[in-house]
Amino acid sequence: MWVVIIAVLGGIKAGASRAARLAYRVLSRRKAAEEGVARLARVLSALDLTALGVGSTLGVGVYVLAGDVAKNYAGPAVILSFLLAAVASVFAGLCYAEFGARVPKAGSAYVYSYVCVGEFIAFIIGWNLILEYIIGAASVVKALSEYLDSLLDKAISSHLQAWMPLDSPHLARYPDLFAFAVIMAFSVGLAFGVKESTKFNNFCTGVNLCVVLFVIISGSFKADTKNWRIPASEVPKSDKKDFGTGGFAPYGFAGIIKGAAVCFYGFIGFDCVATAGEEARRPQKSIPFAVVASLLIVFLAYCGVSSVLTLMLPYYMQDEKAPFPFVYDHLGWSWAKYAVSVGAICALCSSLMGAVFPLPRIIYAMSSDGLLFQFMGRVSEKYQTPLVGTMVAGLFTGTLAMIFELEQLIHMMSIGTLLAYSMVASCVLLLRYEQSPSAARSTEPLKLSVRAVLRQLYNSDGHTVPTRLSAGLVGVLVTLYGVCCLALLGGMKQLGARALAGEARAALALAAGAALLLAALAAIARQPVSEKKLAFSVPFVPWLPGLSILINVYLMLNLDYMTWLRFAVWIAAGLIIYITYGAWHSAERRRTLDGVQLAELHNDSRTTLLQHNTLSQHALG
Repeated sequence: MWVVIIAVLGGIKAGASRAARLAYRVLSRRKAAEEGVARLARVLSALDLTALGVGSTLGVGVYVLAGDVAKNYAGPAVILSFLLAAVASVFAGLCYAEFGARVPKAGSAYVYSYVCVGEFIAFIIGWNLILEYIIGAASVVKALSEYLDSLLDKAISSHLQAWMPLDSPHLARYPDLFAFAVIMAFSVGLAFGVKESTKFNNFCTGVNLCVVLFVIISGSFKADTKNWRIPASEVPKSDKKDFGTGGFAPYGFAGIIKGAAVCFYGFIGFDCVATAGEEARRPQKSIPFAVVASLLIVFLAYCGVSSVLTLMLPYYMQDEKAPFPFVYDHLGWSWAKYAVSVGAICALCSSLMGAVFPLPRIIYAMSSDGLLFQFMGRVSEKYQTPLVGTMVAGLFTGTLAMIFELEQLIHMMSIGTLLAYSMVASCVLLLRYEQSPSAARSTEPLKLSVRAVLRQLYNSDGHTVPTRLSAGLVGVLVTLYGVCCLALLGGMKQLGARALAGEARAALALAAGAALLLAALAAIARQPVSEKKLAFSVPFVPWLPGLSILINVYLMLNLDYMTWLRFAVWIAAGLIIYITYGAWHSAERRRTLDGVQLAELHNDSRTTLLQHNTLSQHALG
């Protein structure tokens, strides 16, 4: 009886072990880096790529977000919110730049992660990129609609709300048919073969930057530092809205952090530089430069504009939808609002193109790899574009822009992008400490024991080249670090006030969590580093990517629960598609199966040949 039970348990254990190994092989399938030849002319310089990054990024943040965050979240301290968001974006941008330098074939973070890490992580990143571009396009077109509505004295919104009101707390007040029509017009244009012109993009970006300079210079003549020192007694009070306590940071440090989570949206878009990599002359050098340069230019623009905005007018008087026309009207400079409006519309159109244009490329890439439905990546013979994928994405984007408020869209976009940035930073850590391909193919046995793991934690044997144990240990430590970030920062929201009040147990719990985070990064830092030479490397690894993950997780946890719920639905839909379709139709799976069949055919032919030779020798003997 006991023999049977032991045999059954042994069989279950062996089956589970085999299933786990099979699942790991499926999830970690990698794409060949050399696959596919660049079919587009490499004509874009580093300046063109920087202009693309600035044009795609510098839009809603300047003309809409600055007023919204100043009034509702941070007051004049909106500058600090933009600074925190910029730091998080620069860290993520450096990780993107290393990814781009690792992969000779140009593409987005989806392609980079598929080549370097594995199929499942690539699918999650690609699925989040689709969310980023869809929600990004919906947000920009919604901002454009609201901006024009403000200029037309609410003519669009008042008529649509009177005709078709939407009585739901989680949706917009009315269906924005104008936003839907604009996004469908852009999608139709792209689907039928209209290509982005870098000259047009450079022109739009130039006009945008000129208008930003005009705002900063003209606003400085009307700047009054008293608006940064408003006493609490002068702040208006009402039952509907609390405008804080006045001063530079009327909503406190918590308001600055919440504002940073929203301001982060203003820096999203630089990663579209990576999707234009096939047209870059020297992608491994120009992409890192363009990413960092575009983020720096965008931050300086945001900082200048938000400073002038809050110095010209008290934060509680700002207009959330179109702050600059409102400010210039208030100052009696009606002529200036039209100049600013030209720049705003130009910037929003440029941002819209920057969000809509890469979307079919991501869908096409994932469909070509078999991870999404192949009909979505089918290229029209006449127009040479993924026609169906572009129109489906446009329809979905237009619907979201039509039924949701701008704030809901911005929060939804932020959470998907923050997760993608965190995964890119984690991938940089994994790749920096991975085994070389030649060593990984060797049959070196993995010597796994508690003593060996403890010795490897701080590299007591002084290994200079990554081993199977050190690479695997880094994977475990990176996962542990991510879990600890969630636990510590979630705990800070619950226990932070109690720890500051002097409660020893709460302070001890937070200190233990922080110590665990530092210990995980210190252990990663002790591991042997990959010998692969790169055109660009993230400095201060693992500390800088670790800090990037920490900031991203903290910003994610500051978003509201409805955003998390919508995001969970999106991720669940993606996992269902991958499990039921992508994992089975993956091009890498077909290639692996073909390779196994060829190997079996080769082995069978060798066996037959050996048997034939043996029979011949017997016959001769």
